[in-house]
Amino acid sequence: MSNMIPAAMTWQRVTAQHRRRLPASFGFVLSLAPVLSLAPVLAFVISLSCLPAYGAGKGINITIHYIEKKVKRPPTLSNLTAPPKDNTLQGARLGLRDNQTTGRFLNHKYQLHEIIIPAGADFRSEVAKRLKADPARFIIANMPADDLLALADSPEAKGALIFNVAARDTRLRNGDCRANLLHTIPSRKMLADALMQYLVKKRWTKLFLVTGAKPADKLYGKAIRGAIKKFHTRLVAAKPWLLSADIRRTASAEVPVFTQGPDYDVLIVADEAGDFGPYLRHHTWLARPVAGTQGLTPTTWSPVVEQWGAAQLQSRFKQLAGRAMTALDFAAWGAVRVIGGAVTRVNSGDQQKIVSYIHNPKHKFAMYKKVGLSFRPWNGQLRQAIPLVNSDAVVALAPLKGFLHQRSELDTLGLDEPECKCRHRWKK
Repeated sequence: MSNMIPAAMTWQRVTAQHRRRLPASFGFVLSLAPVLSLAPVLAFVISLSCLPAYGAGKGINITIHYIEKKVKRPPTLSNLTAPPKDNTLQGARLGLRDNQTTGRFLNHKYQLHEIIIPAGADFRSEVAKRLKADPARFIIANMPADDLLALADSPEAKGALIFNVAARDTRLRNGDCRANLLHTIPSRKMLADALMQYLVKKRWTKLFLVTGAKPADKLYGKAIRGAIKKFHTRLVAAKPWLLSADIRRTASAEVPVFTQGPDYDVLIVADEAGDFGPYLRHHTWLARPVAGTQGLTPTTWSPVVEQWGAAQLQSRFKQLAGRAMTALDFAAWGAVRVIGGAVTRVNSGDQQKIVSYIHNPKHKFAMYKKVGLSFRPWNGQLRQAIPLVNSDAVVALAPLKGFLHQRSELDTLGLDEPECKCRHRWKK
């Protein structure tokens, strides 16, 4: 039997009650029903009528603040590894566009106020001045951990809900958490756990860790060591990268000597800035895979993610920004979309209702990650699947099959509730 339903029959099923509850903007869709035999289209329209009724004259205005602290970054060895100048910001802009698309039918309006604090400026005084003149309810924060805590503790932002979209420091989800702070960017601990699950699955359990000299590299290395302990793999060798020569010219001579030692299955590199990590592959003494910040990389997003409808998001972003979407872009986009999704569901501009909806772990947000995502009530971290990627493809999606949890398999990644020291826990 054909799956197509006669147009007349489907039109009769769109009752007067459904038509009254839909926004007036959908009139043009309904007018096509008698001549189209597209049951899925009508099913979509009917499903919209199941949302809370939206009065035609009821307008909701939501302002989202994007605050970025510019950081002076050291020069990179290759232009290919330099982050784009508009990194993160373009993700927030795409999230705004997507919110506006939905809001246009529901009489919800969104604005994005962009505040960029230049490097070298007094961050606290600048933010205080800007937020006094333009108070914020929702803040997308792109800044280092210490500045993020200063923002969260400032009197001007006390009443705002802040989304951390850049700082991966695990301490922000632990002892340094804040009640008004959520995280859409995964912590380094989540990334390390995702990688370790894959290595355990492959039975690559003898690991060689190389850590850079920068503070971020050491934090990444610390997360890797924690994951090694958590998943019972073995660290057979660990070395700091202290060589100062131009690795582009000396890799073939330096790396084989540097990587000599005990037998191992995988070389794990902690080099977030890409100072030396890209040049370790194909130069190691033993023919072994490279993983971590280079090689097989755990990340929240990558241009190679295409499944679960992600190709559509990638296309929209490239059309807007003229480049590929980065992990920070995705985190900012997700934060803005979380706000929009909550406003749509509560159909209100009341901040308390919106914040309560966002915090409630029963409420899931769709973000092209195979499963619905929610925030952990014990530290404000967004539960999310972590793609493990190389430069060409997605290799796996963590959590992997076989890693179980009494609440959600997503909670096998990062700080679980019993080990978390955060004192600010969401209560319904």
